Amino acid sequence: MKLRRVRPEVAGWGSASVGPWTRHGRRLVYENAWISVFHDDVTRPDGASGIYGVVHFANVAVGVVAIDDQDRVALVGQHRYPFDAVSWEIPEGGSPHAEDSLEGARRELIEETGLRARTWREIGRYQLSNSISDESAVVYLASDLVQGEAQPEGTERLDFRWVPFDEVMDMVASGEIADALSVLPLQALALERLRGSRE
Repeated sequence: MKLRRVRPEVAGWGSASVGPWTRHGRRLVYENAWISVFHDDVTRPDGASGIYGVVHFANVAVGVVAIDDQDRVALVGQHRYPFDAVSWEIPEGGSPHAEDSLEGARRELIEETGLRARTWREIGRYQLSNSISDESAVVYLASDLVQGEAQPEGTERLDFRWVPFDEVMDMVASGEIADALSVLPLQALALERLRGSRE
């Protein structure tokens, strides 16, 4: 997948005033195809001099809660390098800022599971680590599914399984599913179901 760069100014940076902070200078200290790391010299809200490190993401994170007609959720398991551990998650990945995030979600679902969905609905939008990064995310519910062949990228070695929705929520409660981009929309759907049962 080819990634398109977005200048930091396009992401909302470039003015000297950042809310109650004042930015006096910015240095790019590291960059690759996915992230840029900036070191800012700032005046803090209390008037003292300080620094702020910001990680800018080249992509919007997209996730898909795919639920079949048996109320099972599609989960993928993969090794996550920073934690050196296997993580069970909803299908997810990155969508360039210039791309429609729904198209990115469709692509990630096919790549990781081989599934195609006839029905899509946005579940929510999230800020994943807003004290140090500008990474934003959007997650969709996918249903009316058709199974095809997965097309994982070279960086991915994935396991795939179907898990009943209630069992998935047990995995969230126990911490077996700890990935924020999975936990947040799954909990949102569980709350939605709870509200619906009370009406």
